[in-house]
Amino acid sequence: MTTITLVGAGGKMGCRLVDNFQKLPHYDVHCLEVSPKGLENLQQRGVTVKNQADVVPISDVVILAVPDVTIGAISDEIIPMMKPGSVVLTLDPAAPLDGVIHHRDDLGYVIAHPCHPSVFNWEPTEAAFRDFYGGISAKQSIVVALMAGTEDHYQLGAKVAQEMYQPIKDTYRITLEQMAILEPAMVETLAQTCMEVVKEGYDRIVELGVPEAAARDFVLGHLRIQIAVLFKEVNGTFSDAAYKISKRAKPLLFRDNWKQIFEMDDIREQVKDITRK
Repeated sequence: MTTITLVGAGGKMGCRLVDNFQKLPHYDVHCLEVSPKGLENLQQRGVTVKNQADVVPISDVVILAVPDVTIGAISDEIIPMMKPGSVVLTLDPAAPLDGVIHHRDDLGYVIAHPCHPSVFNWEPTEAAFRDFYGGISAKQSIVVALMAGTEDHYQLGAKVAQEMYQPIKDTYRITLEQMAILEPAMVETLAQTCMEVVKEGYDRIVELGVPEAAARDFVLGHLRIQIAVLFKEVNGTFSDAAYKISKRAKPLLFRDNWKQIFEMDDIREQVKDITRK
């Protein structure tokens, strides 16, 4: 039986993992939590919090499900207690890339992050969002990277990740740097920012008098079609007029050098914003 310590078990992601691990009797899972809200969340699940000095040294895998701004200090406290040969499993590439995770040469370091259910898996959007923060039903893929350690460390970390993020569609093995290109650079620095601007535009057209229900259906419907066409989920194309107007708009909305956000020097600055208080 694989023994796991879940640090930050009462947080949003921690609770999601606890709910999945409770369905997996072949894991011996110990939960660590210190925040009052987190302790309340675990109490509602009937989960008893353990003493870290008792459970960390016996664990095969220690999962750090804690905020990026605190993970460095927490890793300095937890990782020295771990037994040789065990695996540190983190859930985001920012802190590992920024070098704030406590390092030991005799441990494996694996990062695993969910892709989240696709907008094209025909799951209702609200249900898919709930799945991320609660019990998941929609399939999702995951990306997994080995930062340090052996192939055995990677295989153990990937196996645990596949089960704690279940149900899984595909597992993609990538590098730590590639994971950081995906997040934060692609999905946060670029995609989320663009979506926030779209939402600001939506709010503006409602202010200008477009009925909100009509604006919502029109914008969200067109976004879905635009994504489907651009990512080739459907065989289709936009109108000539649409291509003409987007060509005019791009230099008005974006600087010529915006793709520098995918350069590693810029990404390292992005992760510093995430990990530093």
